[in-house]
Order: sequence, then structure tokens, then C-alpha cells
Amino acid sequence: MKRTIIIISCLLLLVFASALTTGNGYAQLEADSLRALYARPVAEWPRPTIDSGVQYKEFEAILPDTSLSHLLELPDVNLGKMLFFDPRLSGSNQISCSSCHDPDMAWTDGRRVSLGNDHLQGSRNTPSLLNIGEAHRSFFWDGRSESLEDQAINPIATHHEMDMEPVLLADKLSKIAGYKKLFKLAYGSDKITIDRIVQALAAFESTIKSRTSKFDQFVMGNYKRLNDQEIQGLHLFRTKARCMNCHNGKFFTDDEFHNIGLTYYQRKYEDLGRYAITKDPADVGRFRTPSLRDVMLTRPWMHNGLFDNIEGLINIYNSGMQMMKPKPGQEQDSLFPRTDRLMQPLNLTATEKQALIAFLQSITGVPYKMRRPEQLPQ
Repeated sequence: MKRTIIIISCLLLLVFASALTTGNGYAQLEADSLRALYARPVAEWPRPTIDSGVQYKEFEAILPDTSLSHLLELPDVNLGKMLFFDPRLSGSNQISCSSCHDPDMAWTDGRRVSLGNDHLQGSRNTPSLLNIGEAHRSFFWDGRSESLEDQAINPIATHHEMDMEPVLLADKLSKIAGYKKLFKLAYGSDKITIDRIVQALAAFESTIKSRTSKFDQFVMGNYKRLNDQEIQGLHLFRTKARCMNCHNGKFFTDDEFHNIGLTYYQRKYEDLGRYAITKDPADVGRFRTPSLRDVMLTRPWMHNGLFDNIEGLINIYNSGMQMMKPKPGQEQDSLFPRTDRLMQPLNLTATEKQALIAFLQSITGVPYKMRRPEQLPQ
């Protein structure tokens, strides 16, 4: 018996030594080690690489949700859905909320920047509405709205979007008998006001959520759902790639504002970001950290929509996006952008970049196919 054990041990040592003499062997040993680290509850995962002073939240799964069909039957949500898809909310009767937030395109529009009234282009990329009711404390790339209701008014009123005077919208809809019936069901009276309009829109938008992804299933204990490359990407996301400093928690966002080096100061595409709202020079070039949930469905990316290739996007982070030096005469300019201290060169290899992309795919779920209203109120 003892001799048998010795022979088996020697054979295992030979296999291990053989593995160490080949690149594939090293790779498999590393993959097995990472799987052992992550095939366990999140609370037992290795601590992520987080810079001093950064507050972060651990990842959390999005659980399977079967309540959407029930929610859509609620009177205020059903009213909000009708309003969301109705082009009569615009001044031209041609543009609805869904023109820029298309459910078939992960609730964005696939364009570099938004396109609205009179075919006018906006200056920023249309954010997805996925998880909008849960992921943010304020809204838009620059955080200019503090409630779902307020963010609903903004595109309605903006000339290059829906170009509709909010004070006139209630009277316009009051002339549609079908809407008076829906408002009475939702609010107890058929009086139509702008406050009720945006409340209904907010109620509907709060139902727009990501579905459970492969990553969520892995977090919930199905440890076979992620392959070795995806687990490597998960580990890199949390450590060497430093992504978790900004993209953390259930929705992969810190819901904060950062300057990552895309201000385009005094050049084409210049955008001073949150500074336009706060007038605080510290906010020059800062934009909200977008949620990475379903990120592979929401291209093009960034506030200006200039990035349509995920490899290129990872390359800009890999570079560290170090701040440009001021040109003569700019040294004392309070509006000269200063890149966030969290941006640092990453030195990722080609293999590591591909692993990160695989992980981003794993947090992208199969989108819910929401049916548009078959008939709008008449």
C-alpha cells in the first residue's frame, strides 16, 4: 500500500513538472488557481486593487426577475409606457423618447451623438436607460438633473431633442380622450399636468433593467458559467487593470464624476463636462462613470461617442491617459483640464486585454425584448 502511494505521488510530481516546462502548463495552473480563488462567495474573493481614499462596493448579482409583466400592468407604468413611445410629446409629432432610447438597441440609439428635432445633432452620446431607476443619484453625463422626473423634462424641452414647451404639453395631451382615461386610472382624476406626465414617465423608466448575465449566475454559485478567460478578466478587472476603482457595486459604477482625459481642451469636440453645471474649475472635464452593465450592447462609448471599438477603448485606459502639459499661456488657466489621479498606465498584455473583453461580455446579458404599444391613445 505504501509503495502504491509513493508511485502515485511520483507520477503526480512528474505531471506537475511536465506542466511547468510548457507555456500551456503554466497557463492552466494559473487558470486553475484563479478559479479556486473565485469559485466561492464574493465575500471570500481576493481584495481588489483600490487606491487610498476610494470608497467602493463589492459586486452583487442581478437576480432573475419575473415581475416585469406585472409592473407593466400598473396604471401609472402603463401610462408612462404609452407616453414614452408617443411622438406627440414632441413639437413636431415625430420624435418620441424611444427615438433615442430604443429598446431594441439596449435603450440607446447606436449613434455617436443624439439626433432630434429638425435632424439636429446633440453634442453627447445617448446614455442607456438600463437600470436608470437604481444606478444613479443624479442623471445625464454631467449630473444636471437630480430626479428621474426632472431628467424626463429636459429632452422634452430641448430644441435639438423633442422641442416641446413643457407648459404646453399638458394642454396638447388633454385634447386626446384616450389619455384622459389613462390619467384617471393612474391618478384618480383625468386632469393632465406636466408633473403627472413626468411622474408616469419615471414610473415606466424605473422598470427598465438589465437581465441576469453569465456573471450573475457565477456570483450566485453556478461556478461553471464563466470560462477560464472570463475569470482571468474578472481578476484583472479587480486588480491590475484597476477598473474597480470606478466601476464597482451591483451596477459597475461609483456614480461619481471623473476626468479621464477626454476633454479635448481647445480642440474639436471640446467638452468641459460637469463644469458647465457647477462652474467649479475642479469639475472641468469630469463626466459620470457609466454603468458597465450590458456594456457590449451600448456602443459607441464615452460621452462623445467617439469610441466604437472595444479594443481601442481598452488601449486608452492602458495608456494611462496622462495629462497634457499646458502650452505657453495656459499655465494659469483655471479651465485647463487635469486628469483624475486614478488614471495610470496599466501595462496590460494583448492576452490580458482579450481576457478583459471576455469578462465584459460576461456581464452583458440577453436583452429583454419589450413590445411597443400596438396602438397609442386616441
